[in-house]
Amino acid sequence: MRILVLGGYGLIGSAVVSRCLAAGHAVTGLGRDVRAARLHRPEADWIEHDIARLVAPEDWSDTLRGIDAVVNCAGALQDGPRDDVRALQATAMCALFARCHQLGIVRVVQVSAAGAALNAATEFMRSKAEADSSLASLDLDWVILRPGLVLSPISYGATGLIRALASLPVAFTGMSDLQPIQTVHVDDVAEAVLLAVEGRIGPRASYDLVEERGHSLAEIVAAFRARLGRPTAAFALPMPSPLLRLGFRIGDLVGRLGWRTPIRTTALIQIEAGVTGDPTAWMQVTGAPLSSLSDSLRRMPFGVQERWFGRLWLLKPAILATLSLFWLLSGLIALTHLDAAMAAMTAHGIDAATARVTVLAGILVDLALGGAILVRRTMPLAALGMAAMTGIYLFFGSAIAAGLWLDPLGAYLKTLPGAMLALVAYALADER
Repeated sequence: MRILVLGGYGLIGSAVVSRCLAAGHAVTGLGRDVRAARLHRPEADWIEHDIARLVAPEDWSDTLRGIDAVVNCAGALQDGPRDDVRALQATAMCALFARCHQLGIVRVVQVSAAGAALNAATEFMRSKAEADSSLASLDLDWVILRPGLVLSPISYGATGLIRALASLPVAFTGMSDLQPIQTVHVDDVAEAVLLAVEGRIGPRASYDLVEERGHSLAEIVAAFRARLGRPTAAFALPMPSPLLRLGFRIGDLVGRLGWRTPIRTTALIQIEAGVTGDPTAWMQVTGAPLSSLSDSLRRMPFGVQERWFGRLWLLKPAILATLSLFWLLSGLIALTHLDAAMAAMTAHGIDAATARVTVLAGILVDLALGGAILVRRTMPLAALGMAAMTGIYLFFGSAIAAGLWLDPLGAYLKTLPGAMLALVAYALADER
């Protein structure tokens, strides 16, 4: 079969692509940026397109040419500079399903979410439910799969946050009123998709893909901590609800800069509501339960790379904030003390006009880099720019005043750790 997988390089989509390829099917992946996917999975064909822009049935005609089955794994947690949740999860999907019906592509699998409902508290859940309802109304061999919290060897989104929390030496308390969370392993979701695509489970049915028993968030974090080989948290730190909400609202602001952080108010609302479903229907058609939390963790690698990741996940925003503050303050201080900055150059034989132009140019560069490091799209170049500009400053500074290398306050030497921190930030640029 030729299977089209929307969001084929995402957390669930990548597992679905791998499973379908392993089963001998031809796979075409669709997504907004497939450059890395083409290298990672060259066996699949890849189409680069912003799914959220395919809002009319005819927009899907070229993409669906030669396709036998469609699997939708695309999704976005919350609106942002590059994400329109309703356009992606509802409008585009309704257009896709309608075009499948028109072209006679009857096998469609929709990967939704446990708890999706038209009256849900978040746009994420409402738009998922709207797409589910649209698909269910059509005369197709559709299957709707609603996974719970998906656990995966790939660390992204909520799975990254849980790994980070498990790396902390403290456990957070004050969230005892949170509802249970039922998990599922990503490979179980991929296997369910394959069964649906191949027609080995009944069509026109919805299934919750969740384990039998739910857990509190604290229990899930503790299980990850144990799997990482870390001892029980040394002490508990109270987390008042107002402080928790403030942190997630800050995450919303970070999201406006292009970062897909899971610390968003949509995630908080979902955590408070719980992630639950009823696995009975799935167990009836397959005869076996899905992996429990402990089963899922046993199927996942946990080596030094996992321990490193958990710590660095938490340090990454602190690194970016520190670099931004350093370069912004450097520029602002020089701007407010322009004569003093120029005097440092004129004292070494530089004429006033050249010194003024040089200092102002340096100020503009400092401010630009300090702002650009906070924006997801420009962060990698900004990090490299910081390291490069540090080298340029030191080169010309050495030519003008080489003696400052021996300055007791380390005028030159202290810039080297900053350049190295910028390179660390660059190394952490990838989000998936």
